[in-house]
Amino acid sequence: MADYITAHLQGQMMAWRHDFHTHPELGFDEVRTAARVAELLEGWGIEVHCNIGRTGVVGVLRRGAGSASIGLRADMDALPITELNSFAHASRHAGVMHACGHDGHTSMLLGAAQHLAQHGDFDGTVVFIFQPNEEHGEGAPAMIADGLFDRFPVDRVFAIHNMPGMETGAIAMRAGPMTASESLFEITINARGGHAALPHMGVDAIVVGAQIVNALQTIVSRKLNPGLNGVVSVTEFITDGRRNVLPGHAVLKGDARALTPEINETIETRMRQIVAGICAAHDVQGEVSYNTIFPPTINSAAAVAMAASAGRAVFGADNVQDDCAPKLFSEDFAHMAAAGQGCFLLLGNGTSGAHARTLHSADYDFNDAALAAGSSFWVTLVEQSLA
Repeated sequence: MADYITAHLQGQMMAWRHDFHTHPELGFDEVRTAARVAELLEGWGIEVHCNIGRTGVVGVLRRGAGSASIGLRADMDALPITELNSFAHASRHAGVMHACGHDGHTSMLLGAAQHLAQHGDFDGTVVFIFQPNEEHGEGAPAMIADGLFDRFPVDRVFAIHNMPGMETGAIAMRAGPMTASESLFEITINARGGHAALPHMGVDAIVVGAQIVNALQTIVSRKLNPGLNGVVSVTEFITDGRRNVLPGHAVLKGDARALTPEINETIETRMRQIVAGICAAHDVQGEVSYNTIFPPTINSAAAVAMAASAGRAVFGADNVQDDCAPKLFSEDFAHMAAAGQGCFLLLGNGTSGAHARTLHSADYDFNDAALAAGSSFWVTLVEQSLA
């Protein structure tokens, strides 16, 4: 299958990807990208529905009389990053770049859609989901709120994300928690500022904030089961202090990750306790805002088994990890997986050059060699699942 896809579709998929990469669009601004996706799907005779979740596109392809259905999702949005690459298909939109490979994800799914429309051997319904605004965690909820799974019901839903540093032609997944939740927190400290030479006459918000920063690290090291994963990172420390002025106000901002809702709840509870205790000890006011943007992605065991079977058929058993370690990054496919039986899996993007640069780097690039691999996997998954 991979050889067939390579021979017949590789050039087209590369052209689509390079075009998307040259013209990146941010979340919910994917107007050009969505229009191109819809145009291609319609040209292959696929039923197309636009503006699902604002700029999302859904394609529906039916064969035979089977009632089984499968959903395949690709994300379309880029990032607010200035690209450092200088190749011919580099971004032409200042300050916007496909630094996460969504251009490749979209092109792989388009390749699979074309092949399945023209040569697909299956009995049932395939729903191609082209999602906007994954990066801010808003696209999947918007499509679901717009009736995605009510209007286009599926038995299982799958998503692929490329993985730099992993060999092309290899995939990885696991049942249970696959990616972490992401929660953004903000801690406000209202102390009493004053003269830097007279600290006893006020309460230095920096001292209070510094104690909170250090104490937050005990949540993971001392409040969570050591066998469970979590991350608490303070990323901003903002005060109103000056050269000889002790600050009376401070704001700490940061990011927390967890692999289960229970761990996330524990992190929030302990954070509120720590802030309240330290602020009380200094007789100042402290407030905590804790907002979970992405829930954890929980893969269905049945969906993982289906994906692993298709992966072995395409890549060989040695190139399929069906019990990989969970990842602490976040993914808004989590909302789709929670709405049904889902599987989020990783596809190798290569181990050298721009293909091995970490996601969201200004010198990253999706590996064109992964296009045929991903598209072949999609086709095989459909034909095995809807045999």
